[in-house]
Amino acid sequence: MLPALVGLAFLLLPLLALLIRAPWRTLPEQLTGAEVWQALRLSLVSATAATAVSLVLGVPLAWLLARTDFPGRRLVRALVTLPLVLPPVVGGVALLLALGRGGVIGQWLDAWFGITLPFTTAAVVVAEAFVAMPFLVISVEGTLRAADPRYEEAAATLGASRFTAFRRVTLPLIAPGIAAGAVLAWARALGEFGATITFAGNFPGRTQTMPLAVYLALQNDPDAAIVLSLVLLTVSIAVLAALRDRWMTPST
Repeated sequence: MLPALVGLAFLLLPLLALLIRAPWRTLPEQLTGAEVWQALRLSLVSATAATAVSLVLGVPLAWLLARTDFPGRRLVRALVTLPLVLPPVVGGVALLLALGRGGVIGQWLDAWFGITLPFTTAAVVVAEAFVAMPFLVISVEGTLRAADPRYEEAAATLGASRFTAFRRVTLPLIAPGIAAGAVLAWARALGEFGATITFAGNFPGRTQTMPLAVYLALQNDPDAAIVLSLVLLTVSIAVLAALRDRWMTPST
């Protein structure tokens, strides 16, 4: 019990300090600033878009790692999970070198299609998806490995194609895992800082998300930084609690 209580205190005390030091008297005035809602709206939109990208690309990737056997699968799994341990700033630099105007792929996007990703709102989504997708892949892959493949085999013997079996049998079986992975990916995208500021910059109204706004305010106005932190904390807790009650709590 003692280590457990120490661990609980270690996690809760910083949040309690944030509540204690909050400028409650000037809170309404601080919240009426346009930059607060601008940054919050951009954070919510970009995190949701990054989660959608992670779902579209991450679920098939998790299925590939869990359901197929190919040479180098362990290496591919290690590379997929690399953004989990890679410093976010390094991820941002890597994205610049890959998708920047002079990058490995970015130079062709600019020359052929006139697309320039860095320092745009799309760059925010790309950076957040890069760091958030591994959370979804790990969650979905674990759920796929725990699911009984005999249901898919039974659907195949009844004439269902691989895509039909995946859509009608596999997806309903792994829906809780997908939901859990999506929640983790959304939360990670919402709090992303390093890769975003490196690849997308910090431009109010275009690339300045809530974490970037907190960092900027902390240098000039600590009270504003505390208010922004409270808003981000409230949104995160509300969304995670709502999604957990709806999708992640097992039915009895």
